Amino acid sequence: MVIPTYNEAVNLAWIVGRLRAAQPDLDVLVVDDGSPDGTGAVADELAAADPAVSVLHRTRKEGLGAAYLHGFRVALAAGYDVVGEMDADGSHQPEQLGRLLAALRDADLVIGSRWVPGGSVVNWPVRRELLSRGGNLYVRMLLGISVRDATAGYRLFRRTTLEKIDLDSVHSTGYVFQTDMVARTLAAGLTVREVPIEFVERVRGDSKMSGAVASESLRRITAWGMRERRDQLRRAWRR
Repeated sequence: MVIPTYNEAVNLAWIVGRLRAAQPDLDVLVVDDGSPDGTGAVADELAAADPAVSVLHRTRKEGLGAAYLHGFRVALAAGYDVVGEMDADGSHQPEQLGRLLAALRDADLVIGSRWVPGGSVVNWPVRRELLSRGGNLYVRMLLGISVRDATAGYRLFRRTTLEKIDLDSVHSTGYVFQTDMVARTLAAGLTVREVPIEFVERVRGDSKMSGAVASESLRRITAWGMRERRDQLRRAWRR
């Protein structure tokens, strides 16, 4: 499981401990983007105490997508057949990971979804829920996909999925990375499944999500989606 971190010193040991207890056979890769609050040192302590935990230190904050791409490459080079994503702030419940693992039996990418039947969010203001639901509706309409929670960050990829996507061709570095990976998986003719999860808003530390970040992601998705639609029309015209 790849866990990107930036200033998560108060949460990291707590969430890694829960994850290791919930799935004792799972290995954890913490990817820290040079956190000034000492998150990297916390990660090193966890790795020293547990051989299933390893740490990748990056020198600066370059975005969520860049951290995941780096972590994916390391995991693939190490020979893992399944690679996951998970937030470090406790919003993704490690105890629900079994749902994603079960769904991976007949899927290439599994998403822990807030917006399918049975999914939920805890401690979100109405404005943020409307923003997320509306953003995902916009993504479905723009990209022509049926995934209900394309922006979610609780995921499991098969190795073959990441290889078929070709990570070197992925240039999304921010939060739009999540939508980009869903669209690429579907474009490759692979199967995406969503399973319901309970998403719990962090109770410790500062959220990295803001209205400005969400707006920027939507602008990037719009530009990217319009390019994709233009390319689709060109390909259809050439036939």
